[in-house]
Amino acid sequence: MNTVTRTVVTLISGVATLHGVFWFGIPLIFLARFPFWISSLASVLVAAGVAWFVWTLTASFQASLARSVLLGAIAGGSIGFLAGLFGPLLFAQSGSANVGAILWSLIGGPAGLILGAVGAVARWYARQGRVDTSNWPRTDVTQTAPPPDAR
Repeated sequence: MNTVTRTVVTLISGVATLHGVFWFGIPLIFLARFPFWISSLASVLVAAGVAWFVWTLTASFQASLARSVLLGAIAGGSIGFLAGLFGPLLFAQSGSANVGAILWSLIGGPAGLILGAVGAVARWYARQGRVDTSNWPRTDVTQTAPPPDAR
């Protein structure tokens, strides 16, 4: 994958993780009576970890099925979450998008996660014929018969 695509996918995944962990982690922080800065620190650390994981995962040209599905799910879920979070704010009339952002981010994130994983599986199987990346035994190779017993 080229560097520009890797950078865009990494930034989208990192920003979506940062917003998701921060905004959905705040109620847990308040319930546990921790200081507010812990939510900020936790969201930055988790977002940095996801961004590092996506950056290293996209560096490999030949990836296994599990790694491809995980990357597709992270990228698709991040795009769905950000589209659901900022889409109503950008396209709705003034004053009517206050609840839409949270509602659609809760719908767009999981939908993007599922569609990203399914798309990654389809892409991996489509590429399987062109590039052999599997560690499993090939099933299209014909087995040779054992030699007959010499008596």
